Amino acid sequence: MAITRAAAPEQPDSFAQGGSVIVVRGLRNGFGEQIVHDGLDLEVKKGEILGVVGGSGTGKSVLMRSIIGLQQPMAGEVEVFGEPMIGRDEREAREVRKRWGVLFQGGALFSTLTVAENVEVPLREYYPQLDEKLLDEIATYKVAMSGLAVEAGPKFPSELSGGMRKRAGLARSLALDPELLFLDEPTAGLDPIGAAAFDDLIKGLKETLGLTVFLITHDLDTLHAICDRVAVLADKKVVAVGTIPELLALDHPWIKEYFSGPRGRAAAETTERHANDDRAENLKQREAALASAGGDTGGGKTERDGPKNTAEGENAKIGGGER
Repeated sequence: MAITRAAAPEQPDSFAQGGSVIVVRGLRNGFGEQIVHDGLDLEVKKGEILGVVGGSGTGKSVLMRSIIGLQQPMAGEVEVFGEPMIGRDEREAREVRKRWGVLFQGGALFSTLTVAENVEVPLREYYPQLDEKLLDEIATYKVAMSGLAVEAGPKFPSELSGGMRKRAGLARSLALDPELLFLDEPTAGLDPIGAAAFDDLIKGLKETLGLTVFLITHDLDTLHAICDRVAVLADKKVVAVGTIPELLALDHPWIKEYFSGPRGRAAAETTERHANDDRAENLKQREAALASAGGDTGGGKTERDGPKNTAEGENAKIGGGER
């Protein structure tokens, strides 16, 4: 995959033709005299997890808020699902908004509502005709999808840990069966085990539900583990978009410092180690399946010996450190 520089396409593919879910062109954002974005361009492809990174103050959350309509840009265009979002009639915009879900930093739960009631908020807004029994059933299902126990539904946010509040916020973001998910620092403040579990959850939901994910994060482990591409914000623009190996090939000082520093190298090593473990486990499972199907594993050469020996050879390569 070739590296994609920050440049607006001459004629973007429509969402209906399987093109980009999000298209941002020439975005300009500012607060008073402080300009945060100036000529920012970005595309998010259908079915990918796009990680968004950048230094403090580069406007990662401002970009997300501009896309979802909480921030009015000074200039530029935003399209979601092929539909223009800036200056859109509110009734028409609502029809597009119900196709996405948002997990804000910290979960942003309503403190006076239970977890289940928080999940029901978007359902009551967009589908007021639903009866209470169905609302309760949907909320219970979404809570379970987020990895929380069903018993968490009647609890208030103050009764939950930080990680549980994030999962409750995720459950609410899934309430309307969205096609697109916005996640703002979902693993911030979580311990390494909790963060890894949340990464696995997001990846599993993406694969199971066919989601497109716009993911703001500082977590290098998350970027390596689940992101298909990464967009880098710097100099008031998206300076590059690509896979991590593609970004590392660029001669940009912030990119090199971010991905090639001690934490970046540690995250890359962890990802490689997990990949090796997965390959070794897959080989073991293949060998077990072959042994179970083959019956006779004696010295006589059969047609099964070829693939079995091949699996053993691959396993030996992994054991020897070949990648």
